[in-house]
Amino acid sequence: MAKWGEGDPRWIVEERADATNVNNWHWTEKNASNWSKDKIKDLFLGINVEDDRGFCEITSVVNCEGEASANNRKAKLIFFYEWEVKLEWTGSLTDCEAILRGSIEIPNLSDENEPDEVDIIVTVKNSTEESNILKDIMRKKGMPRIRLAIAKYIQDLKEEFSQGMILPSQKNTSTSSTATKPHNPPINKAANKNGVPKGMSNLQIGSKIQTSKLADKQEFKCAADDLYDALTNKQKVCAYMGSGVEIEAVEGGKFSFLDGNVTGVFTQLVRNEKIVQRWRCKSWPAEHYSTVTIELQQKSDCTLLQLTQTNVPTNELDRTKEGWIRNYWERIKTVFGFGSRLF
Repeated sequence: MAKWGEGDPRWIVEERADATNVNNWHWTEKNASNWSKDKIKDLFLGINVEDDRGFCEITSVVNCEGEASANNRKAKLIFFYEWEVKLEWTGSLTDCEAILRGSIEIPNLSDENEPDEVDIIVTVKNSTEESNILKDIMRKKGMPRIRLAIAKYIQDLKEEFSQGMILPSQKNTSTSSTATKPHNPPINKAANKNGVPKGMSNLQIGSKIQTSKLADKQEFKCAADDLYDALTNKQKVCAYMGSGVEIEAVEGGKFSFLDGNVTGVFTQLVRNEKIVQRWRCKSWPAEHYSTVTIELQQKSDCTLLQLTQTNVPTNELDRTKEGWIRNYWERIKTVFGFGSRLF
């Protein structure tokens, strides 16, 4: 039996003042869920924006569902977080005292997305001319403020919450202040892609999905206005999708195609130019959404469609791309004749 002070390499606890989890070798986890809920509430409540048309303010956090954790492995910190947040906001127009209400949904605040990739869906309780003016104010001026709050949450999780997770040894107590700085762990054969050691992937620290980006370009022999309608008008969508179509082409409106196999929400609509959706296939992991951006560009003899889809499960990438071609592009061209030269 090795004795303290003999320098025997088997006596490794002498390098730690508290003799606990020597050299941070073992995987440790700290639950950040309750801390995160309080932090999210503090950061979002009270965000307000205004211009010469009116004033809007986030007044409550209606829902904050998810989990977060900070994990320490060999003196390196790894963070997992996944949240679905719903906020309520109120506002009033400059020339009117009536209080109008709306909501904001943040469905994918997770470690898989950068702050500028997180979906933010702004809706109003009653769609009127006045409330739509306030929605426009919240979208143009409020969404950048919300993204800053998201970035602040991530920064505080990695710097404020993680304080003290990496404890100093006897040899480096004087430099303990630098030991809590989070690092991105290197990928190695002893860990999976998230840096979790083999055999520990079942820890309750959030499901991780490997994702990829899908990009495609298509030419349609039609005007951009006709192609936009083919993608958003229910009657025209039914013409090539068949029955089982539900579609509400407004920002915040839902859609369901192919008897519920494809569902999602419209997050941005710019007539004849751009369509942005939260989009998922029924076969994907539960509640996992991608972001679809369709951009239309009118050319002299055709309309160029550019599709970008992020956060697609990697094992579904080829199947998803094939689905767009078979179920959308080929059907649209065949049914409406957009594959033939019209100019």
